[in-house]
Amino acid sequence: MRKLFLGAAIILGWLLVNNTYSQFYVAKLKSDTIPVSMHENHLYREIERKAEKYETAPIDARIDPVWKAIPGYNGLKVDLEKSYRKMKKSGKYSQDKLVLEQVSPKVHLGNLPPAAIYKGNQEKPMVSFVINVAWGNEYLSDMLATLKKHNVQATFFMEGRWVKNNPSLAKMIVSAGHEAGNHSFSHPKMERLSAAKANEEIKKTNAIIETTTGKVCRWFSPPSGGYRDETVKVAAANGLGTIMWSVDTIDWQKPDPQTLINRVTTKVHSGALILMHPTESTAKSLDRLITEMEKRNLEIGTVSELLDEERIMTKITKK
Repeated sequence: MRKLFLGAAIILGWLLVNNTYSQFYVAKLKSDTIPVSMHENHLYREIERKAEKYETAPIDARIDPVWKAIPGYNGLKVDLEKSYRKMKKSGKYSQDKLVLEQVSPKVHLGNLPPAAIYKGNQEKPMVSFVINVAWGNEYLSDMLATLKKHNVQATFFMEGRWVKNNPSLAKMIVSAGHEAGNHSFSHPKMERLSAAKANEEIKKTNAIIETTTGKVCRWFSPPSGGYRDETVKVAAANGLGTIMWSVDTIDWQKPDPQTLINRVTTKVHSGALILMHPTESTAKSLDRLITEMEKRNLEIGTVSELLDEERIMTKITKK
C-alpha cells in the first residue's frame, strides 16, 4: 500500500511539472527575473579591471632622519558603484566618467612627536612661499600686488613687535587672503632661550596677531632658523608646528633678480617650502618666480595647504 501511494505521488508530481500551465508559469518567472547581478555585469567587470591603473595607496606621515617631520598624502581609489552608475546609460566604459575618492593615510602629522618641518610631501605637486616679516615695509605693497595678480596665497610669518608697530600692514596681509604665522616677538636666537623665555616670545606673538588680525596662528617660523628640540616642543604646546625651509632665496644678500630666480629654480621640488623676505630682490623676482612654478606644474599654496593631506586632483579625478 505504501509503495502504491509513493508511486502515485511521483506520477502526480511529474504531471504537475510538465503540464502546459506549469511550463508557462516557469517561463513567466524567468522573464520577470532581475537581470544578472552588477558584479556579473560586463561593464562593471571592465571598470573593476581598469580601476587599478588609477588607484594609489595613501602615504603615511613620518619622521625622516634628515628632513624631520614629513606630512602624509591621501591616496585614491575608484568608487566602482558610482562609476558604474555614470556609465550604465551608455553601456560603455569611459575613463572620463570614473569617480575617484581620496583615501586618508593611517598616520597623520598630528600623530608624530613634535619635530620641525622642512618640506611637504614629495608626491604633492605644490610649493609654499614662507615670507618672514620683521622689516622691509617698503616692498610689501609690491609683493602683495604681484601675489594678487596671480591669485596666489602665501604664509607671512610676522614678528610680534612688527605687528604691534604696523597693525595696518598686518591687517592688509590677512585681508588679502594670506595666512598669518608666528615669527617670535622680538626676533631672538630661539636656540639660546630657556623654555620659559621661548614660551613668552611665542605666546605674546600669538596674542598680538590674533588681536590685530583676528586670525589664530598654526605655524611658527624661528628667526634665522634657530631652534632646538625644546623650542619645537614649546611651539607645539602653544598649538604651533615649527616651519623651516627646503629652498632659500637668500634674498637678504640683495642678489639681482636673475640670481635669485636661478637659485630657486635649480633647487625647487614638489613639496618645497621656499624662504623669502620682503626685500627689493624678492619684490622684483616674484612675478617670474610664480610663472616658473606654473611652468613646472607646481601649484602655490599656503603652508597649511601644502602640509594638508588633501590630494591635488588631476583632470580625470575632478570628473
